[in-house]
Amino acid sequence: MHQDGHGGNNIPDSRNCNFFASDKDLGALLSLHLGADYYSGIKKQLFDLGGRVTAELDELALLADRNPPVLYPRNRRAEPVDHIEKHPAYIKLEEVAYSELGLASLSHDGKNNPPLLKYALTYLFVQAEFGLCCPVSMTDSLTRTLCKFGEPDLVARYLPFLSTRDFDQLYQGAMFITEQQAGSDVGQVATRAVCSQAADGSKQWQLYGDKWFCSNPDAELAMVLARPEGAPEGIHGLGLFLLPKHLPDGTRNAYRIVRLKPKMGTRSMASGEIVLEGATAYLIGQIGRGFQQMADMINMSRLSNGVRSAGLMRRALSEALHVASHRHAFGQRLIDMPLMQRQLLKMLLPTEQGRSMFMHTAQMLGRADAGDASAQGAVRLLTPLIKFRTCRDARRVTGDAMEVRGGLGYIEEWSDARIVRDAHLGSIWEGTSNIVALDILRAVKRAGALPPLLAHALALLDEAGLPAASDQLFRRVLRQAADNLLQVAERGDEQSIRQVGSQFYHVLTALFMAWESARLAPDYRRLAIAHLVLRHRVLPRDPMQLDADALAPALAAKLLEVQPCSLGEAMACLPAGAQP
Repeated sequence: MHQDGHGGNNIPDSRNCNFFASDKDLGALLSLHLGADYYSGIKKQLFDLGGRVTAELDELALLADRNPPVLYPRNRRAEPVDHIEKHPAYIKLEEVAYSELGLASLSHDGKNNPPLLKYALTYLFVQAEFGLCCPVSMTDSLTRTLCKFGEPDLVARYLPFLSTRDFDQLYQGAMFITEQQAGSDVGQVATRAVCSQAADGSKQWQLYGDKWFCSNPDAELAMVLARPEGAPEGIHGLGLFLLPKHLPDGTRNAYRIVRLKPKMGTRSMASGEIVLEGATAYLIGQIGRGFQQMADMINMSRLSNGVRSAGLMRRALSEALHVASHRHAFGQRLIDMPLMQRQLLKMLLPTEQGRSMFMHTAQMLGRADAGDASAQGAVRLLTPLIKFRTCRDARRVTGDAMEVRGGLGYIEEWSDARIVRDAHLGSIWEGTSNIVALDILRAVKRAGALPPLLAHALALLDEAGLPAASDQLFRRVLRQAADNLLQVAERGDEQSIRQVGSQFYHVLTALFMAWESARLAPDYRRLAIAHLVLRHRVLPRDPMQLDADALAPALAAKLLEVQPCSLGEAMACLPAGAQP
């Protein structure tokens, strides 16, 4: 039984708290986005998972983090086996993610599940374990890419193993892109693909080269970028290949895992270096289109990264709120102290932004996959936006939450330090923030993704029917942020893309929350949070000016403790110059 902080040692412990039940916004938002009937059918699953996050799954994650995987290149007879020994705690987490929850198969099991179901379950699961969600995401996105571009016989051969929930039959996925000389500059990939003719007259491909950063290196299948012999330099000479760990006759394919990386975070999950020594692989799609085809897999991984970072922020905030609500100092609860309220609100804003961003993106993805061209354009821009800003915000939020627990937050027996370590990887995986910011620029300049997303945002504003002062402010800042983004894209101004990308993300997420609030009326709490995002993350502020319009402690407490807010209270959160 956990301590509630009112007696004994005054050390609040969230163990066995239910982080779905305590996060009242999550259920309300899922019901809004998925519909009440659909939500009622998944609510128990979410509730059960929320209880496991701070109990069984958290214990397994802490244990797996302390016992990272070990590589055994050979067996005792000196035969090459490249066996990676995973701790039993990690294997149990795999069983939960792949088999019980079906996180890698929900999009491929033929049941037409909305993308938001998968991402909602991931959002909760990652609050316990972050590292495993990388292999889960890669398995999901590899399956998507294979089905989209692969030959029918390859799809028929491997899809049943990729989409199964039978843990003993499951094939996990990976992607091997990075090379020492070719990190983000993918056009420098030097891995060679050599074509030969099989006995039956078909083409065979063998891969030769080094891959420098390969997460889940012992996956049964991996997507690999390589350059066929005679192909031109740069990204237009690349091919995409499916690399099986075992050949059809059961023998091990010709590649070696050289070593596992000693990582700062995600220690539970193996990342390694691969040497390809004539490994058999299957061409996916067209030579010269390899990077474009793999971009689909990368983009899905980037979206998953944003969801995972949003989940880490929520776990961190939930821990901080639990500590602040149950720990007493100087005769009062921490959460009733003005400075603590300010610190918690600074964590609340980006956490709620990330949540609304992933939910709206997931809903738009469902429309895009159904063939909606406008939604496809919007997703093209939403994906780098969430990867760029949400992953960056998670680094700050998790660090600030660790501080709320004080010295214990720095101790590895608690989840705080592990979450901080893991959060720093979100903005590196699948492209560092600079690389992803440049992708925002490409999405606007080359893909024409801004108009459909802007049209969607304006339609949401029309639906919301906000009070005039709020509506006018949103329309003004949305127009300014979109104009800035378009100007920077047209000029090719790489130096400014981070600034305007952040502007647009902040305005867009605030607008999403304002729309949600209108649908959740008469509770306007999310509109209040949206106004605070505009006040603190969008509009100019003089750093030498004292904060004359600070929130009243009672209103701050409502926002933090998820109490309903009136429309008047939400309007009081508008910047002073915009208040009616």
